[in-house]
Amino acid sequence: MRLRDAVSAARQSGDLGPLQEAIPYAKFMGITAELVDEDVRGRMEYSDHLVGNATVPALHGGTLGALMESTAIFKLLWHGETEAVPKTINITVEYLRSARAQDVFAKAVFTRHGRRVANVRVFAYQDDPEKPVAVATAHFLLVQD
Repeated sequence: MRLRDAVSAARQSGDLGPLQEAIPYAKFMGITAELVDEDVRGRMEYSDHLVGNATVPALHGGTLGALMESTAIFKLLWHGETEAVPKTINITVEYLRSARAQDVFAKAVFTRHGRRVANVRVFAYQDDPEKPVAVATAHFLLVQD
């Protein structure tokens, strides 16, 4: 299924499954998205290949960045007016504490959503949304069809 078709199918059904299946990288990383209270929430299921520091063990920072960027993209595709994947302009990640060897969740918030550019803030957490393990600020170019 092409991504454009997956976005349409997800919007029509209210199920993000077809969208996730169309992105192999997200599947490899164990990144999924779900609707929680009408908003998109990202989730990265724990797997041994995500560990960056085996002595702690802590998840690799790059995997947290991938989760946050993917969550922002899923939210932009879900709420956006386009069916093309937004292009990442830049992303800055602030690592606040070690992410333990367990599932991680992410929530994205639009700080600005214009016609051509979207600015998104993403919060990654494990047990408590009020205690994020990392926070990202990302800017995306919204691709016009």
